[in-house]
Amino acid sequence: MVVQIGRLSDGRRKLLSLSEVTGMEGEVVTMQEVFRFRQRGRDADGMVLGELEATGIRPMFAQTLQVHGITLDSELFRPPLHGAA
Repeated sequence: MVVQIGRLSDGRRKLLSLSEVTGMEGEVVTMQEVFRFRQRGRDADGMVLGELEATGIRPMFAQTLQVHGITLDSELFRPPLHGAA
């Protein structure tokens, strides 16, 4: 897993991305992003509004967890429907 944390424009630090290392292609590490922070605006005090959202990728490590008795609900990895009414 690769965890990317960054400072938002309002000064707070947030988890921006959670990616899974999937392997190597030659000397290049391959990854897939599982969750990402999506900014959706600012509140009246100028604080960044947003949330961590799924990308739709179900990580390979989910199978390993299941073997050890930890089941992750598939809904956890469902991406949000942006613009849906």
